[in-house]
Amino acid sequence: MLEKFNKKINEKQDELNDWLSKIYKDAEMPIYGSLDIRFSGWKVSVVDANFFPAGFNNLSRELIPELSKNIKKYLNDKYPEIESIHIFPESHTRNIGYIENILRIKEIVERAGFNVTIGSPELNGYKILEGISEDVILDDITVGDNNILEVNGKKPDLILLNNDLTAGIIPGLSEDVEPPVKMGWQNRRKSNHYIHLEKLVNEVSEILQIDPWFLMPIWKVCEEKCLEFENCTEKLAKDIDELIEKIKIKYDYYGIETEPVVFVKNDRGTYGLGIISVKKGDEIKNLSKRKIKRLTYGKGGTSAENFLIQEGIPTSLINDQSVLEHVGYTIGGKDTFWFFRSNNKKNKFENLNSSSSEFLLPEQVNKELLESKKLDWIDLASKLSFIAMGREMTEN
Repeated sequence: MLEKFNKKINEKQDELNDWLSKIYKDAEMPIYGSLDIRFSGWKVSVVDANFFPAGFNNLSRELIPELSKNIKKYLNDKYPEIESIHIFPESHTRNIGYIENILRIKEIVERAGFNVTIGSPELNGYKILEGISEDVILDDITVGDNNILEVNGKKPDLILLNNDLTAGIIPGLSEDVEPPVKMGWQNRRKSNHYIHLEKLVNEVSEILQIDPWFLMPIWKVCEEKCLEFENCTEKLAKDIDELIEKIKIKYDYYGIETEPVVFVKNDRGTYGLGIISVKKGDEIKNLSKRKIKRLTYGKGGTSAENFLIQEGIPTSLINDQSVLEHVGYTIGGKDTFWFFRSNNKKNKFENLNSSSSEFLLPEQVNKELLESKKLDWIDLASKLSFIAMGREMTEN
């Protein structure tokens, strides 16, 4: 269905470019970020947006020069005098994939001409983190009474934060930090991203003369925090049924013959944790203790508070009998670089971010998945989401 509207993007390209130019002129953009995007054929949407990307190593190495150019421009424009950058990572000492991500970020920043150090108070005591391509050499970190972080006895010019702070703020993050500390999951909410994204989608949909639903899932936040109590599950079940009914109305109107699914997510958090899918509210009321624990569990053992109820968007992308979704990465917020998440253990509606997922470069998938009638929509969705992330950053 979206592909039929592709001529609208072509016809309105100049107007879209003018709109984007005006937005970019005054907008603050994230230093980096990542997105998961679903393309169903009838709609395209960002289903997850992350300020602390953990998979730069899944991008093609051929992109490193362009990524380095982008980070150099971003930093020179915002911090023209800096020379030293300290990468503040997660404490994933055994997550080899994450260690490769840190190595790739280090290479990108060093190629841009900056001196790079790596470490955090949580990693003091470790000398190295063992990777695949090479090991991460950790620097000695101290945090003084003034909460100023020093590396080998010297304060870095900028801290590049790659820790999502799910468990709370870590000492040493008092000043000159990118992305801002307030974008960590101790403070940020997924629903707030959708609040900003919705405004942008409405503006673009008016330019293209299309239903905004084509570019964004229907969503709602349930602020009950006590799934183990009956009154809370009743409220959550009611909200789920109301959302499913709204999706059914859209499906009926556009002749979509698919049973609606919604995802119930922890409104904060990442790594695919705290997520289940349901087709009706009663499924929440009848959850087993194991599934309740799965839904309320967050990274680092934190517990879910509010729940985001989000329209499930099935992927229409198939490669060698595995379902796929686009994963977009940015440095600077304006250009998006892609790989695919593939999962042969999941169906088109399910969350693909699991231990059975694999990552593929664009040249490793079927050519029809790279057609402009798909990529134009996916690129537009990514631009809107990164702008929304920038607006999250500038909130008080």
